[in-house]
Amino acid sequence: MAESTLARDAGASPGTQTGAGAGAGAGTAQAAPTTVGHPVRTFVIVGTAMFMAQLDNLVVTSALPSIQKALHAGLSGLQWTISAYTLTFAVFLLTGATLGDRYGRKRLFGIGLTVFTLGSIGSALAPNIATLITARAVQGFGGAIMVPLTLTLLSAAVRPERRGLAIGGWGALAGVAVALGPVIGGGITDAASWKWIFWINVPIGIVLLPLSRYWLSESHGPSRRLDVPGNALVSLGLFGVVYGLIRGGQIGWTRPEVLAGFVVGGLLLAAFLVWESRTAEPMLPLGLFRGRQFTLVNLASMLMFFGMFGSVFFLIQLFQDVYGMSPLAAGVHALPWTAIPMVAAPIAGALSDRIGGRVIVGVGLLFQAAGLAAIAAVTTTTVPYSHVIPGLVLGGIGNGLFFAPIANLVLGSVRRDQEGLASGVNNAIREFGGVLGVAVMGAIFAASGGYGPTATLSAPQHFVNGVIPAVYTGAVVLLVASATVWALPRRARIPAAA
Repeated sequence: MAESTLARDAGASPGTQTGAGAGAGAGTAQAAPTTVGHPVRTFVIVGTAMFMAQLDNLVVTSALPSIQKALHAGLSGLQWTISAYTLTFAVFLLTGATLGDRYGRKRLFGIGLTVFTLGSIGSALAPNIATLITARAVQGFGGAIMVPLTLTLLSAAVRPERRGLAIGGWGALAGVAVALGPVIGGGITDAASWKWIFWINVPIGIVLLPLSRYWLSESHGPSRRLDVPGNALVSLGLFGVVYGLIRGGQIGWTRPEVLAGFVVGGLLLAAFLVWESRTAEPMLPLGLFRGRQFTLVNLASMLMFFGMFGSVFFLIQLFQDVYGMSPLAAGVHALPWTAIPMVAAPIAGALSDRIGGRVIVGVGLLFQAAGLAAIAAVTTTTVPYSHVIPGLVLGGIGNGLFFAPIANLVLGSVRRDQEGLASGVNNAIREFGGVLGVAVMGAIFAASGGYGPTATLSAPQHFVNGVIPAVYTGAVVLLVASATVWALPRRARIPAAA
């Protein structure tokens, strides 16, 4: 969920160099262009593309029960259906911006859009869960290239005095995508089938590709070397850890393949940190983490997405598998959680200017923790929906209080020239938090419950037995996230340039 600025995007300078003018006027001083491209056309293209990619973060949740039945998937298959997208998105998010700066943002945007569309076709045609997971990973890779460049292209196309309005509209579209993801996914699944939540991306991609070729203008940013070893180490390391978490909940924590996933993944991540500390152009500059505020804000962001993604993964299934709601009804009943942030976020933004983002975010995380705890406390196989509403409302308010000020807390912890990169790092860490949440809370669910009936339990009771401790875990994680925010310094100390 990339609501804030991404990988140097919002900070793109008005003097961004275009491909046409890259070699012009050698030895002659020329005024840098104020903008590159038509602002309205650019907003239409990049806004639509970003909305489509962000929608896929949550649109699948409402279709999970249908996917489970159609493809005979177990818990691990459903976990990977979500995690394959978010994990590849998180790992390659910074790479997308770097490639665009070096080889051309318009060109890489088109490549990312093509890959995302092909991944959508593969997902829709998937005959089994393994194929679906693979196609979802392709989608995530395409989205990771495309999404950061949507904001870079938009920022370069808008005059400086209108840039805040344009970026605000971009952020609003991201919020709407997150809010409506379960509803749209449920509606499409009800009206057609789960395959159409992926097919719907295809005509949009086909229309956007030629429009992007003619309506967008090419631009470049500061050229940096691609950190291929770093990308490989972090990708394989995170995969190993997530594989261990998901597989361990299914077959047991002491099995050799589970232990191998943790050990190999941990060693690769350690090697990644060593490499990043020594290479001249790292994908993740570790110097950013010298500042206490930057480190704590990113930890809180990861924990927040851990609790939120893990909970939504199970709550949508709870509404359908236990309470008998249709996919659309489940998405609509989740709106207090997903849509209230659209109302709460502007209020939180205004308040944060007066009393500071630290207080707003800390309180918001407390609201989310209380909301999850309230839902877990009332969850039974027969609880009326009205008893669940207070928890959903608390969680929705908490989401809104978190998202509005968090970007300012991130940007306020680094130097001005580091803002874009710091924001990209924060978004990648958030996505990884979501992957961890689905994996860890899935393991807790599997330890106490599961799908289908047992010799002594009905299918709904078996499911509820797993959901309750999983959601309580999410509440505890969000409490820790809130404590992390309260530990932030009242005034950020920005590390000096190395």
